[in-house]
Formats: sequence, structure tokens, C-alpha cells
Amino acid sequence: MNVNLSEFDQRCLDGKEGSAAASAMRVIVRLAETMEATELLDVTSAHIDSCLYHGPAVLDFAKWLDDQGAKVRIPTTLNVSSLDLIHPDLYRGDKDWGTQARLLMDCYVRMGCKPTWTCAPYQLEERPKLGEQVAWAESNAIVFANSVLGARTHRYGDFIDICAAICGRAPAAGLHLDKNRRGDILFRVHELNDSLMDRDVFYPVLGHFLGKHARNGIPVIQGLPDGVSEDRLKALGAAAASSGSVGMFHAVGSTPEASTTEEAFLGFEPTEVIEVTPEKIVSARNELSTISASKIGAVSLGTPHYSVQEIKKLFELFGSESVDPGVNFYVSTGRDVLTEASLRGYVQPLEDAGVIFVTDTCTYITPIMESVTLPVMTDSAKWAYYAPGNLGVQVIFGAVEDCVASGISGDLCIDNNIWFDG
Repeated sequence: MNVNLSEFDQRCLDGKEGSAAASAMRVIVRLAETMEATELLDVTSAHIDSCLYHGPAVLDFAKWLDDQGAKVRIPTTLNVSSLDLIHPDLYRGDKDWGTQARLLMDCYVRMGCKPTWTCAPYQLEERPKLGEQVAWAESNAIVFANSVLGARTHRYGDFIDICAAICGRAPAAGLHLDKNRRGDILFRVHELNDSLMDRDVFYPVLGHFLGKHARNGIPVIQGLPDGVSEDRLKALGAAAASSGSVGMFHAVGSTPEASTTEEAFLGFEPTEVIEVTPEKIVSARNELSTISASKIGAVSLGTPHYSVQEIKKLFELFGSESVDPGVNFYVSTGRDVLTEASLRGYVQPLEDAGVIFVTDTCTYITPIMESVTLPVMTDSAKWAYYAPGNLGVQVIFGAVEDCVASGISGDLCIDNNIWFDG
């Protein structure tokens, strides 16, 4: 299929905007042909996942663009990297691997990307508005941008993201278009009690359930309280993008394109209706743990990166208590969020209590955690989904309240009553 190119697009292809822009535009045009797009559209920002080092290919591609003098044309943020530059002593990986990871990071900074190093760019001061066209990579960032902000991005991955940032253009296809943003499957949560839906831990579990059943479709959730918080929607979307391939969801009464169920489906009927029962939610929760044990070796929170409000809650939960000496307690967050939380007085008391803050990366993708033979506890469905395969650890999923109580005692402390009380 031929793509109708603007004068600027053609200038890029002809090399008149520089060789890097020509290379990037060739990639974008080829992608548009693959997606059967007839034209390209302007994007106002990008979020880059290619800055995470997975091996020589990602560095080779970045160097290829960098050597051509590549510069991003639009505001561009960077996803987590493979290193924590603020706390370099936490890195426990191969020295050469770390060196290559730093070279990759430097390439993207030279191209003009902002060294944000966070998987949650939506927590930064500047973020896209409703209807704004962007080119974001990283699964949880994509689903948050589309669902919670109402911005528009397709599910972009490595190499595509930086090419879009260099050109400021993306295919007019996929989730950029109205017709592709309507819901597919209706999930009804009317049978669940209000007390459970008023707890943070419910939302990653619901997201895990949604992802398994929606796969790459667009789920619509009916029956949640109005005005669900961004942190809860973040946890829901991240989980759905991990257990499935969800790039967008609608929560009726909470997300901007779903003031009603009818609006979420754009007047169409759902292809399937799934009743979310208490039994199904408990089963989904159980799937997030690989083992039940009486003691834990570590706790890992902050996947996606913790927000200021989540760090505040952690501060309140700890009070005057401290982490058990036999437990390593990690919290991943963005460097901007860590600075703000520090200014509000939350960080130092938590560090004094034994909490280890991780920035610029995440504990399930970078060798930061000390070797543990006991299970690791988390409040993140995404971390629980990936860590067993990535790190070879046993995982126990629980509420943040459970994680703090367990981290303080060293013994597993889970309040199971919240899942069954009426």
C-alpha cells in the first residue's frame, strides 16, 4: 500500500533533513505500509524504550543513528535503563554489560532525549493531554497514556520509538484513530463488594484478570467506583499489559473516553461479556504467587515506578518501625519523584528504616537485588508476572500493607479477609 507523504516526509526521505532523519523516516514509512496506513501524522512527544540494554543490537542501532548526527524533533523522555546512576553501588551485574548499558544511555542523551529514566513518564510535570497524538513505547506507559490521559499512541517498541522521535511522525493507524479505540469486551464487576474495590491491591489483580481474557483487545470495565485514582489505574493497566497485550482500557466513570458504557463502545455491542466474580478475582490473585511460605527474603515495590503518593503511603505505613535485618526492602521510582518525595520529608525516614530506593531502572530487569533463597514479596502484578522468569525467584503477591508488615517482621503477614468479607 502506498503512503501519501507530506512535503516534509519527502524531504526527510530525500536526505534534505539529514541522513539520520532519512534513516528514521524509511523505518516509519515501512511501518506505515505494514500497518496499511495511507498517511502519517504529527506526534508531539515520544517515550523511548530502546534505551534499555538487551544486548549489542540495541547499542548498534543507537550508535548508527548517533553517528549520523541524529537529534529528536519533539520532546522525548527515556524509559528505565539498565543502570541506577544515582545509586551505582547497587548494580551487581557483569561489568562489561554495565559499560555497554552506559554507552547506550549516553547515545540517547546526545540525541536530545531527556534523561528521565522512568517507566512512568506520566508522573512528570509535563504530559500529553486528551486527544494529543504521541509515540510512546513501554507497555505500562502506553496503556496509561491511551486510557487514563486519553492521549493517542499505538503500541510502539524498540527502534520504532526513536525513529518517530527523530521524525516527529507516526503512521495514522492503530490506536491513533477513533475507530480503533472503542471497547471490545465488557467486564462487569457488580458482584464485588465495595470494601474490596476501595483497596489498592484489588486493581493490579483485576488488571491481571483483564489481560488474560482481553489479550490484545480493549476491555471496558463496568461497575467500578467513579473517579478511580491514577495510581490504581496505573496498577490495573500495567498488569493488563503484562498478562495480555492490552494497549488501552476503558473504566466507566473514571477514564476520559468512557463517561458511559455506550461511549466506551462507540455505540457498538460488546463481542463478549464477562462477569468478574469474587471467585475469579481470588483465583487471579492466587496466580500471582508462586509459593506460600512463612518467611521472606526481600520485598520489591515500584513496578511501575512508585509515585509521590505511593511513597507517602509507605512512609505512613512504616511509622516508627524498621525493616527486619534479614529482609532487603527495595522501592523503585523515578528520579524526579524521588526528589519531590525527599523534599516532602518521606525518603530519609524510610531509608533510616532500611528501605532501599532504586532509580533509573527496575529490580526485575537489572541485577540489583541481593541473592535470596527465600521468596520475594511484591504488591505489583507486573513484577510478580515477570520476576520468576527473569530472576529465578519465588514470588508472593500481597497488598502494600502486607508487604510492609512482612518486611518488618521477616515472616509472611497477609490479610486474606479482605478478599472474602462482604
